[in-house]
Amino acid sequence: MKTYEKIYQILREAGGFVSGQDLAQQLDVSRTAIWKSMKTLESKGLVIESIKNRGYRLLLGDLLLPDEIASATGLKVYLNETSASTQLDAKEGIEKGDSSPALYLAPNQKAARGRFARPFFSPESGGIYMSLHLQPNLPYDQVPAYTLMVASSIVNAISRLAGIDCQIKWVNDIYLGQKKLAGILTEAISSIETGLITDVIIGVGLNFLVPEFPEDLQDKATSLFTKQAPISRNQLIAEIWNIFQNTPERDLIKVYKEKSLVLDKRVTFVENQLSYTGLATDITDSGQLVVRLDDGQEKVLNSGEISLSSWDY
Repeated sequence: MKTYEKIYQILREAGGFVSGQDLAQQLDVSRTAIWKSMKTLESKGLVIESIKNRGYRLLLGDLLLPDEIASATGLKVYLNETSASTQLDAKEGIEKGDSSPALYLAPNQKAARGRFARPFFSPESGGIYMSLHLQPNLPYDQVPAYTLMVASSIVNAISRLAGIDCQIKWVNDIYLGQKKLAGILTEAISSIETGLITDVIIGVGLNFLVPEFPEDLQDKATSLFTKQAPISRNQLIAEIWNIFQNTPERDLIKVYKEKSLVLDKRVTFVENQLSYTGLATDITDSGQLVVRLDDGQEKVLNSGEISLSSWDY
């Protein structure tokens, strides 16, 4: 573990001021090394207060520690400090022959893309950006409903660790109140020879501690925390993937339905350039949304976007 990582852990556990001399003695390094490490932590988005004769205190932010997450989850964890996209990192890992399951992390993303290749806001610090690579080697109709499972794992983890209640907007968005907190992008790779889904990459972008958003997103996006969080990103990441790995699929699908923003609500969607409105009556175990139109006709949506006719819930 690097010196600045050790210092971060000491400051987080201390909660108050720790003198530079104490840090130097604990880590057996020079005061200059301590000063350089503080600058490194600040460059990674942490806010550290420094007062003469008192020392250093962590005010805001945390540090991604892949070894800590790997130890807690049993996953191989890779951190790319200059990632364009963790989805691309995972694809490069597949090409290099990295074994799975493997988790690819980044403190931010330079070319983040969501569904339909849309760019999305990725602040320099305070976000969670990660992609999990799995190798199911299953026929398409036997592949687990990974998007639903991860969505449920996220809301469960947030509830367990922070006591905050989030909901899920079909099919892949996590909402806190009426604003988007997180999004999920699941991509699959199939084999022409076998017809099997060989690889799946599940990407997650989550606003963990983002105090401010661009003006055009202030009414649409939100952050889990806006001041120093009672938990770290490492804890939340580990909890999400532990729930995902250790909870039966049927239980996670049940949570998905319980936390749905859209079930029993009127929704609007577009199909073949025509707009439809109806009541969302069910979500199937494979993730399809069932909508009963006003004329009694039933539509089953496999993908796409919906909007709520009303946010009252």
